[in-house]
Amino acid sequence: MHIPDGFLDAKTLVATGALAATGVAIALRQAQKHLPPRRVPLLGLTAAFVFAAQMINFPVAGGTSGHLLGGTLAAVLLGPSGAVLAVTSVLIVQCLIFADGGLLALGANVFNMAIVGGVGSFYIYRALYRLLGEGRGQMIAVAVAAWCGTIMAAIVAAGELSLSGVVAWRVGLVAMAGVHALIGVGEALITTLVVLAIRRARPEILSEAGPIATGRPATEMLAFGLLIALGLAMFVAPFASSWPDGLERVAQRLGFQHRAVTTPLMPSPMPDYALPRLGPAVWNTALAGGVGTALVFLLALGVTWLVVVRKRQRGQPDRRSRRA
Repeated sequence: MHIPDGFLDAKTLVATGALAATGVAIALRQAQKHLPPRRVPLLGLTAAFVFAAQMINFPVAGGTSGHLLGGTLAAVLLGPSGAVLAVTSVLIVQCLIFADGGLLALGANVFNMAIVGGVGSFYIYRALYRLLGEGRGQMIAVAVAAWCGTIMAAIVAAGELSLSGVVAWRVGLVAMAGVHALIGVGEALITTLVVLAIRRARPEILSEAGPIATGRPATEMLAFGLLIALGLAMFVAPFASSWPDGLERVAQRLGFQHRAVTTPLMPSPMPDYALPRLGPAVWNTALAGGVGTALVFLLALGVTWLVVVRKRQRGQPDRRSRRA
């Protein structure tokens, strides 16, 4: 659902960019106040996993593919502010390094997938979780929230296309919601399976107030998680479906795919997840996936560490002096 440059007009780009910037600023502020430092590595790991999983397009129907958006998964693990930061880190690396999603449309993509998809699905998940309870109820809440998050992001994207004069609102709504209703089933299945696996292996991760292992156990958890993400990006993603994703298929059906800017506004070192002149496409994608996974992890971890830990540490003496 990465919107390329050329699909949205200037007013829509400015509006979505402002909304995205505001949302990310709020997320940073909330993370600084409420995200425990012990969960910062989990945010980096979640971002790396979402990046790797997004590289794996799965076939849906009619020559269309889909991929994990990851907003619900990040929200279940990290809460709404953590989800915004994790998915935004993914989208930044995808845009700047791999030319996946337009540079000018980065704000729209952050707003759609990180804020609408992540934050919106979190509150659906929390409401259903409180209603249905633990066990099977929690898994139902995860699945429904993941599906709803995909549909909400698709509907907002359809609205942006309509505001830009690309396609009529009703036509875009039916097309985007229809194809993403199918993609949302895959999103729900993948998200539920991952959360179920985490719940069985490390249930404390799903509790915001729960203890996270420190020292060697935490290092081992981080190492194994990164290995899984790297394995997905390097050994599974090269064999993903090459069919166009939901937005690309809608653009083809409705005849506005020609509006996409084919030459990135800023050169990308690995466009289309490949290193030029490296050799076979499989190895190209594998290496690009490994590099991207590492970059996303470092970006999410580094930014969040600086905001959450360093600023909190610098602020502690000030609070003491004020009390004195």
